[in-house]
Amino acid sequence: MNADMRLDECLQQAVAQLVAAGIQSPRRESRLLLGHWLGRDPAALLGVQTEYIDNPKFYFDLVKRRVNREPMSHLLGYREFWSLSFDVTSSVLDPRPDSETLVESVLKEFPREEEKIRILDFGTGTGCLILSVLSERPQAIGVGVDVSKDALKIANKNAKKLSFAARVAFLESDWGENLSGLFDCILANPPYILSDDIDGLAPEVARFEPRLALDGGIDGLDCYRALSKDVKRLLAPGGKAFFEIGEGQAPEIGGILEAANLRVVRSVADLGAHIRCLIVQHY
Repeated sequence: MNADMRLDECLQQAVAQLVAAGIQSPRRESRLLLGHWLGRDPAALLGVQTEYIDNPKFYFDLVKRRVNREPMSHLLGYREFWSLSFDVTSSVLDPRPDSETLVESVLKEFPREEEKIRILDFGTGTGCLILSVLSERPQAIGVGVDVSKDALKIANKNAKKLSFAARVAFLESDWGENLSGLFDCILANPPYILSDDIDGLAPEVARFEPRLALDGGIDGLDCYRALSKDVKRLLAPGGKAFFEIGEGQAPEIGGILEAANLRVVRSVADLGAHIRCLIVQHY
């Protein structure tokens, strides 16, 4: 496809392809991709677009990738979370709005902006959780850990982009294996999808996101069993830990944490009214 095309014709063709693929917001996504290609605000592409462009092949290559259900964040290279922009690749889990429940919970439990809290973020991925908290608590410092070297590269890049690199360190560790010291606030969004359920998830997730960040084992709870011991050891007296959990998992995960002598003090629902966060303290 090398011929010149009007922008509105490009958009019409893209919308038709996305509709046929079952994409839920085809007009919005076609504008996002075109704006990304042209380096323009997608809002400027609303209405009639009479401008002609040369060789729109690259644009339709992006559309084809989306038709194949590659996540928009991979095509655009970023995802918004907590009103911040995070670089995203196929090496990390896409930040999800439901995970903002953890950030909101931390801010409620540590309400003073001047608090000098020490934060630990298990399975940091993009770094979205710890960096979002740091954006709201300017005296806080922290450590994010991940077993994936590629994920740590992305987290470091996001910390530099958001100007928080001086307040956070990212370390390679299998959960708490390489960690010592005590933390006032521990964040954990571990894999919690049952192994047998992953292939049935949306194609954007099942085919394109790292299985390491999704697979919670046969019952989805393997990582909570491992983390409970590390949280018990690393949580400071009076500190709080915040666990993201899947729908319907609160009773079983609560039992795992109680068995590690950690007390669930509060559960918090997401916007869909599902329990998404368990807040935990020492007994």
